[in-house]
Amino acid sequence: MRKTLVAAVIISAALFAGPVTAASPVHRDPLDDRTLRTIRSRFGELIESANRHDLQALHGMFWQSPSVLLVAKSAIPSEGNWAGFWGNEAVDRKLHDIAALGPVILAPDLSRLKVVGLTRDVAESYVPMTITVSYAGQDGTPRPFLMVIHWIKVAKDWKVASEIILPVPPAPAIKG
Repeated sequence: MRKTLVAAVIISAALFAGPVTAASPVHRDPLDDRTLRTIRSRFGELIESANRHDLQALHGMFWQSPSVLLVAKSAIPSEGNWAGFWGNEAVDRKLHDIAALGPVILAPDLSRLKVVGLTRDVAESYVPMTITVSYAGQDGTPRPFLMVIHWIKVAKDWKVASEIILPVPPAPAIKG
């Protein structure tokens, strides 16, 4: 009787818990290869427009919404060192301010550009890059950054919904 009860408990536990080593489902990107290539191409256009200081082209690449976001270096101490700029007017003003102070060179490592679909209408891109800029105390020395962009499909085009630029801090000194 005791062996039967133990066996019944083990079988019940196995049935309710499911397999211990269930295979993980295969992830399938919601966007096809052609769409992912289109977004990669849009990324290239974004970088080219930024490097040319083509503010009109940049404006057109951003989603026209009060929810559009640019995270970038701030020149205003009350905003903090880095800040979020929400809405098209704030994004346009920030891009104008950066471009007005001299050359900006964005140099992405395209071999490490990753674009993935989150849904059929939203994608995300990530790329490490160096940025050379003389703005808000930066001295024009190329420095490492990470850029994360969320893309949203508007009609038949892909627009920047958020662009997040993060500085990569220097590696800590090795104590030895």
